[in-house]
Amino acid sequence: MPELAVSPRHQATKARLRPRKIFASIGASAVSGLLVVVLVIGFFALCVPAFTGSLSYAILTSSMEPSLPPGTFVVVQPTPADALRVGDIVTYQLVSGKPAVVTHRITAVSVDSAGSRAFTTRGDNNAVADAKPVRAEQIKGRVWYAIPYLGWVSTFRSTIVGGAIISMIGWLLLVYGLVHVSFVAVTKHRRRTLQRSD
Repeated sequence: MPELAVSPRHQATKARLRPRKIFASIGASAVSGLLVVVLVIGFFALCVPAFTGSLSYAILTSSMEPSLPPGTFVVVQPTPADALRVGDIVTYQLVSGKPAVVTHRITAVSVDSAGSRAFTTRGDNNAVADAKPVRAEQIKGRVWYAIPYLGWVSTFRSTIVGGAIISMIGWLLLVYGLVHVSFVAVTKHRRRTLQRSD
């Protein structure tokens, strides 16, 4: 059977569409990669703390540089006082029962005659230790892991405008992911159908 000749116009159209397909493919890959990154970060920032009973905080000062610079998101795991050691990074209440907290490193542990523990803490970037020893009841837990920069997002999310914007972005990414997966599934189904018909 003789091959059909391809017109110059058809060849020119294909040549024009080729860069568009390439850019569309790159764009789809970039958005898909972003979606995967967001899902992974969301898992470690939201799901893991929820399932393990851990707490999360944002580092807002430079006292723990360079290990935990401002903007770092830390997940803090509740830990018994007798399991804490020198070198552990802990988050503790400045005043017992009050919401204000600090995340610093334990530099010394002392035990009084009654067996109660007290902890001397200091920021890695501070020249001197914190003014008062930290009692066991002030400690919220030991830092389990940290995610750089996410603390800024967490702080922004706590505002009304920030919460609305981040929620909208999250929903858009979710919708895109569902549409993309559906499109890929339909395309594969059509290809299989065409192959069977041939």
